[in-house]
Amino acid sequence: MLPASRGRARLGKQIDVVGAVIVRDGMVLCAQRGPSGNLPYKWEFPGGKIEPGETPRQALEREIDEELKCTIAVGEEVESTRHNYDFATITLTTFYCELLDGLPQLTEHAAARWVLPSEIEDLDWAPADIPAIAKIKRDLLSPRQASPE
Repeated sequence: MLPASRGRARLGKQIDVVGAVIVRDGMVLCAQRGPSGNLPYKWEFPGGKIEPGETPRQALEREIDEELKCTIAVGEEVESTRHNYDFATITLTTFYCELLDGLPQLTEHAAARWVLPSEIEDLDWAPADIPAIAKIKRDLLSPRQASPE
């Protein structure tokens, strides 16, 4: 079930998007939107719109290649949420991803940062991304992940 959020959206304007929760060395890649467009300077999980004929996983692989110039392996789904913005209703599905090739290069974002799961809530997130944060913290800070070696 998708959590619904408050807010007004243009009737009929619905956009399905995907976001990559890229994890490396126990840290999560977070990307900051640029100054133009919707939600300026908000943090998000990189990704974008699902194009006709694409599966969510295919869209995510394409978007990360276009936006960050790197290759990922898309893993399990983190969360799927719906948020009503004033410009549209967004359904965002996030997936855990592994970086396979290349290092993230900014082509659309103002900034990117590798963040510890314990500090992920410190960023000013786009509202649709927020529901995934609690699950990511639980998953990455579980006792099996945080136990001393």
